[in-house]
Amino acid sequence: MITHKLLTEDAIAVVEPSGPLSEQDFKELSKSVDDYLAAHPFMKGLLIHTRQFPGWEDFSGLIHHIQFVRNHHRKIRKVALVTDSKLATAAPRLAAHFVSAEVRSFEYNAYDAALAWLCSDAN
Repeated sequence: MITHKLLTEDAIAVVEPSGPLSEQDFKELSKSVDDYLAAHPFMKGLLIHTRQFPGWEDFSGLIHHIQFVRNHHRKIRKVALVTDSKLATAAPRLAAHFVSAEVRSFEYNAYDAALAWLCSDAN
């Protein structure tokens, strides 16, 4: 399950996974992001805030996650992974092979620092 909100004045989407990710989660997230992008050329950032990665509900959830990344990575400039997950330390290097966004990891309690980095024009 994903809850999300758009900080439209900052051009940032905040995503908070709290349980296994589903196809419907990505359909709803895609609609929100696509609605924003219909009126704007890009988003400054995507902030993913979760203590641990919850995995996917099923194979369809995984496929829709991949489709979301494929369809949006060129229009989102930065991604902040705000988590205590051990995978987050390797994510920036791994993501560099698949997405055009700059990816940076932050500890779970560093939400404000991650948001400030996304809002900044400096990399």
